[in-house]
Amino acid sequence: MKTSELFEYDKAFLPKTVAGVDEVGRGPLAGPVVCACVIMSLDEMIDGVNDSKKLSEKKREQLYDLLREKAISYSVAEISPAVIDEVNIYQATKMCMKKAIEGLSVKPLLVLVDAMSDLDVSVPCKAIIKGDAQSYNIAAASIIAKVYRDRLMREMSEKYPEYGFANNKGYGTREHIQALKTYGKTEIHRESFIKNFV
Repeated sequence: MKTSELFEYDKAFLPKTVAGVDEVGRGPLAGPVVCACVIMSLDEMIDGVNDSKKLSEKKREQLYDLLREKAISYSVAEISPAVIDEVNIYQATKMCMKKAIEGLSVKPLLVLVDAMSDLDVSVPCKAIIKGDAQSYNIAAASIIAKVYRDRLMREMSEKYPEYGFANNKGYGTREHIQALKTYGKTEIHRESFIKNFV
């Protein structure tokens, strides 16, 4: 969908203050799951906003600063690999979304959520399947979460150069799995995800 279609989707909820929340990093073998929640102004559309998976890395980086600058409010949360191992990735994602929503400085009247339902929050939520491809606010949240986590994994790549985190972002690529077999796990690996490799 075009940015304008995502924008119009969210405008249909006016005059409610609408937020969007999305996660990134449910599938990787390493690193946290990251969620962003954002309230974007529906008076001014930022062209190019879309599902982060449909955008180039360069475009996401360009939009990241602009979205944070223009947002009425935004919040980023992360849940560590240790907690993911303790409670499972589904529960960790719900915790992460709750943390991101509660981190907003402005309380929305409705939160549009990418796919996830039954969040334990005080504000009404609407789960939308493939919401990052339908909702402007969820798409904005997906970009913020993706760039935040990618930058974090590039930092981890400097600390653990053997694993190629700058390129694989913690996902189970052939090179990453081979590095696990050669060097073992690090403190940022999810033990419940890597038990078949080490």
